[in-house]
Amino acid sequence: MGDNTEFTIEALKQKQSLPLEAKVVLTQKRVEEWYNHWDGEVYLSFSGGKDSTVLKHIIENTSGVYDVPSVFFNTGLEYPEIQEFVRSQNNVTIIRPEKSFKQVIDECGYPIISKEIAETILYARRSIESGGKKYKYALDKLNGTLMSKETGKPAIYNCPKWKFLLDAPFKISHECCKFLKKNPAKKYGKETNRKPITATMACESMRRKSQWLQHGCNGFNMKSPISNPMSFWTEQDVLKYLYEYKIPYCKIYGEIDKNFNDEYRLTGVNRTGCMFCMFGVQLEKTPNRFQRMKESHPQLYKYCMEKLGIKEVLEFLNIDYE
Repeated sequence: MGDNTEFTIEALKQKQSLPLEAKVVLTQKRVEEWYNHWDGEVYLSFSGGKDSTVLKHIIENTSGVYDVPSVFFNTGLEYPEIQEFVRSQNNVTIIRPEKSFKQVIDECGYPIISKEIAETILYARRSIESGGKKYKYALDKLNGTLMSKETGKPAIYNCPKWKFLLDAPFKISHECCKFLKKNPAKKYGKETNRKPITATMACESMRRKSQWLQHGCNGFNMKSPISNPMSFWTEQDVLKYLYEYKIPYCKIYGEIDKNFNDEYRLTGVNRTGCMFCMFGVQLEKTPNRFQRMKESHPQLYKYCMEKLGIKEVLEFLNIDYE
């Protein structure tokens, strides 16, 4: 369908090494293919973050692509600055979930470490509850005994390092995204018959890299079709685009500086997303996202520590938050 049929590591690396100008042209081509395939019935999943800000600008400057609405799925967890920036943009529809984050963590559990680890803990606990009759693979991953069918050796998905989380005195789950973003997106897609375009990139996670290796940028044949026309971009590409094209972006990121190696960096936050999410916080240097939040948004910090119980979760993980 116009995309490269060779979805290999080498092909991905080749695309990632392209100059920015070539990436912009290729992204516009992927957007145009997606738009035409669905007869214009598409939308941009717009988070208000720097990546989707770049993609919104590219879509609005792609010839042959007209009136693509931006949809902001408002989880209630975004920085106030993101909310303000989204409201300042043209052609944006704001949709809210049926459940709040507090309802989700009370019913399902806290999002910690990563989606993969939180999911593993959730199903490993269910395996224990079933006496090992269900979801045994999850418990095997935590025990380090899951074997690869291809090699007969221990699977790369084993994660015994996180087995101690089975004893955590709180629920753990990866499902917050499902209730706060995925379900509202599915409902919107069903009601409008529009297919989504997102600004996710393969360099962000193994899951997104794996998706590109299976489907490329445009997942026409996926169960839930989705376009990721910036899959082969990097963080530096995004910053360079904002810097060189002088695109307005959310002030929470601060300024974009360029050093003597022509590398770009932000003076504010590097990632936005959900303020209270704990995915990846264990990897952050001091000050981490919660320590910064204490200084920049003290009332929200107090709310998440005291009302949402995040203080106890971080203490169990031995992660600084003061």
